[in-house]
Amino acid sequence: MANIRLQRLPSAHPGMAIGARFAAIAIALVFAGLVLAATGNDPIGLAGQVVSASFGSTYGMEDLGLVVIPLILTGLAVTVGQQIGAWNIGAEGQFYAGAFAATAVGLFIPASEPVSLVLMFAAGLFGGAVWILIPTLARAYANVNELITTLLLNFVAVLLVYYVSTDVWRDRSGMANSSTPRIPAEVPEFWGLVHWGLPIAVLLAIGISLLLAFSKWGYEVRLVGSNPSAGKYAGIKAKKHLITVMLMSGAVAGLAGMLEVAGTVHRLQGGISNNFGYLGIMVAVLARGSCIGVIFSGVLMGFILNSGIILQTQGLTTSAVLAMTGLILFLTAIGDELAHYRFVRDKA
Repeated sequence: MANIRLQRLPSAHPGMAIGARFAAIAIALVFAGLVLAATGNDPIGLAGQVVSASFGSTYGMEDLGLVVIPLILTGLAVTVGQQIGAWNIGAEGQFYAGAFAATAVGLFIPASEPVSLVLMFAAGLFGGAVWILIPTLARAYANVNELITTLLLNFVAVLLVYYVSTDVWRDRSGMANSSTPRIPAEVPEFWGLVHWGLPIAVLLAIGISLLLAFSKWGYEVRLVGSNPSAGKYAGIKAKKHLITVMLMSGAVAGLAGMLEVAGTVHRLQGGISNNFGYLGIMVAVLARGSCIGVIFSGVLMGFILNSGIILQTQGLTTSAVLAMTGLILFLTAIGDELAHYRFVRDKA
């Protein structure tokens, strides 16, 4: 006699995980199509327009590429923190801090364009790291939950950028009333309107993944993150690694802000993030702790956002678009979780 039961495995087979994700997305799209058809819309026609607008033209591909850059980096920032068991919910604030620091360098430090870009790059990393420093030290030395501290600092960074872009750093020429003057240094274009921030984001995700997988430091970080007691028994300095990882997480989010300023918008303004920091949390969740997975989940999220914009131009309300987006993400997360389960046979 044998009993069959459902058991959750620690890891999902890659084929099962990919299949579950595609199945979840397909189910979500079918359900959304039925709802659209019931409300008098043409789901097939709308789907064709979404695909055509996103992939059928150079402009659509370029627009998608520009959206993917900050999504990969903010998702990577959250994923890096997860490696040691920390949740960085402040990627939004670190994004703004990096953009703020890079703008200060670009506007007020005279230098040639290549030198200015290098300085802005360093300033973006530094700004993001500084913005997460207090939550990092509070978690390491006082065991203060980083979920609260990183989240609250988001609002401070957003208001700081709104203040400087509409007041002290405002463009006095009248070209833009609620933003800074155009930053002289620009990230070179990589393909069409897509700048070199895209390959930088992809290579950074691959590099951090390799560092975590094949270095002693990465092994210790993963050990502390998965089993703090084992890390303590092995003599690993958990606080030191926690500080290093969280500062790296903030720096990556700050770099996203720098690239948005110097590569896409070319000036600092309120709302420059478009909630990329918060969306990065969903990107990280879909990536399930994989730095390489962040690349693919970032592209998926970018396509979903682009699709929402296209659907709104076709007359759908914002609420309907948000509902479909939430349904896709919700079912995708369920599919990822179900991929861990298997039917196993117990011998009596």
